[in-house]
Amino acid sequence: MNNEIIIRKMALTDIDAVMRVEKESFSTAWTMEIFYQELTENPHAHYFVIEYNGNIVGYAGLWIVFDDAQITNIAILPSYRGKKLGERLFQHMMHHALIHGVCRLSLEVRQSNIVAQKLYRKFGLVPGGIRKHYYTDNQEDAIVMWVNIK
Repeated sequence: MNNEIIIRKMALTDIDAVMRVEKESFSTAWTMEIFYQELTENPHAHYFVIEYNGNIVGYAGLWIVFDDAQITNIAILPSYRGKKLGERLFQHMMHHALIHGVCRLSLEVRQSNIVAQKLYRKFGLVPGGIRKHYYTDNQEDAIVMWVNIK
């Protein structure tokens, strides 16, 4: 196979595949209804999927409000990690934010998720604070990371 990678806007018809990624990636998964609302009712939401050889293997979401952007989530199926797909998807999200006039980008990441933190640091994000007991499944703290991109 040629390992074709495509990143495109998420469509409503992608939600089932995105739910597979969501459930395999997070202990507290979003529901189908949340994704549906994000795609149909949130004017600030921008969601993308990444396809690998025609299969959706990851997705990412971003809210853009004026010149601020917040990554809501980013996930790659565990069996496809280590192929730099998360890096490609994150780069796409940053580029999308830039062309929409964003000056600052932020996100929350689990304190224990060192792999994700390393990825975000590659793109210039730095820790800016802690959200105590942010994650409801185990009360783990979140590190708020941010970067000025303009």
